[in-house]
Amino acid sequence: MSESVCEKSGWIGVARVGAAALVLALAGGCAGSGSGGGAYDFGIVGDTPYTHVQAKEFTRVMASLDAADLAFVAHVGDFEFDARPYNRDPSKADMPCTDENFAAVLAGFNASKNPFILTPGDNDWTDCVHLKAHKVDPLERLEKIRAMFYPQGRSLGQRSMPVTHQSGDTGYAKFRENLTWSIGGVRYVTLHMVGSNNNLGKDPRDIAEHAERSAANDAWLKKAFASANAEQALGLVIITQANPGFENRWTSSMKRRYASSIKGLKRPAKTEPTGFDSFLATITAEMEGYDRPTLFIHGDTHLLRISRPLLSAKTKQPFQNFTRVETFGWPDSHWLKITVDPDDSQLFRIRMELVQENLVNRRAR
Repeated sequence: MSESVCEKSGWIGVARVGAAALVLALAGGCAGSGSGGGAYDFGIVGDTPYTHVQAKEFTRVMASLDAADLAFVAHVGDFEFDARPYNRDPSKADMPCTDENFAAVLAGFNASKNPFILTPGDNDWTDCVHLKAHKVDPLERLEKIRAMFYPQGRSLGQRSMPVTHQSGDTGYAKFRENLTWSIGGVRYVTLHMVGSNNNLGKDPRDIAEHAERSAANDAWLKKAFASANAEQALGLVIITQANPGFENRWTSSMKRRYASSIKGLKRPAKTEPTGFDSFLATITAEMEGYDRPTLFIHGDTHLLRISRPLLSAKTKQPFQNFTRVETFGWPDSHWLKITVDPDDSQLFRIRMELVQENLVNRRAR
């Protein structure tokens, strides 16, 4: 077992490495004293279940989550598999993008012993366009998700918690999936931002949907920062599905270093516009004036990682108080426990919660 090794800046510290756990202390400037209340934990899971095998593994993940005393659990989207494999065998059970599968997923989330939050993923609606077994309108699926998974004023789960919807703001009535809440002096916000380039560029309907949702996300993000500042929150946690591609805005030197670390990866080409440009501009601008710990949690690319990927437009250096955490995704079936500790100057600590039986099953295949 390795001993604690922390940089003086407090950016990242490895507190304990064992066979089934890795604890990481995350930076963030001054997190304040213990005046915000005691420490607590919340859970993060996402990009699962994708297959019949992983559905069984996800049952064990949920059991592990239920056994933990958590303030809430957040699923970062993609609660069903990509639709395309079902085109080869439409007779498969739990076909994605159907009312029946949505209902089964919802029942599982509502069975959670902890309050349960969902932010949608691309597999859950936009990528339903790929399903040929029966005709699906992705935008109709989006409206179905909004109607099913977002009860007014509360989370999912057996023990729900109060939340505030963006749909209560003038001009944003449809965006009930964008949520915010506060626990122990920390402000939380979800943004409906999905993979597959955030649904940009397929056809005029999708382009219009993307533009409207991006504008709503920008407004909701700005409001979250304003609320965090007004209430003097200890920190801010942003939860979404998509990996927005922070690296696209890196300096040439950083890109070269990144490319050289992966054998065979060519030097990155010139950055092209993406469906995340508006978000990246907004969060960069907001972070320029925010000095408290900020945790950005996402899924989408299925690579467990912790990094400082967001650059200041002014200094061209990473924001020291902004940490990206990407959780487990297919084919791995585990979860992350995040501890919020007001008495810790770094505020957030991350622990991998590895479900032992899923590790055994993975090695057996």
